[in-house]
Amino acid sequence: MIPWSQRSSEERALLSPCFCSIILWHAAVGYTAQDGENLSFEEAFLILPLVLHAGLRSSLPRDTRTSLPVWLSRYPLAPATIADRARSLAPFVKEGILFGSNYGVLELSHGRLQANEDIGGQVRSYLGRSSGEVQTCARRAGFVGRWFAHTGNAVTVFATLGVRP
Repeated sequence: MIPWSQRSSEERALLSPCFCSIILWHAAVGYTAQDGENLSFEEAFLILPLVLHAGLRSSLPRDTRTSLPVWLSRYPLAPATIADRARSLAPFVKEGILFGSNYGVLELSHGRLQANEDIGGQVRSYLGRSSGEVQTCARRAGFVGRWFAHTGNAVTVFATLGVRP
């Protein structure tokens, strides 16, 4: 990774480890709420590509009744976009997980990402001071977490998307 001080202002603003950890926190909360399990480490790398890209984010269904395969049938170019973005965003996901782990936002245990739900008030406070787009990204990340849990295990999600971990 490029040292923080040498990154562009856009990268520092849009892909800060704090922001990425908050997005991953929402996905992990959504996943656990749906399944009772924690979000897999591998699936965490699909969250940012889906929710940070405005076009993909706006194409996501409203609820989990629209399955991942049905959504893909409506947006057949999505897998290529997701795969490309997952590769380019992987370093930022790693930074977000490390940041979240260091500051008590996330915990990585047994290959799964768990959200510290005790800080929910602090996360809501952070989002309350954020832009509408940041709030939308967080809300959609929670949905994607629930959606992935509804779809099945990580192998199923990756296979359905046609993405290799």
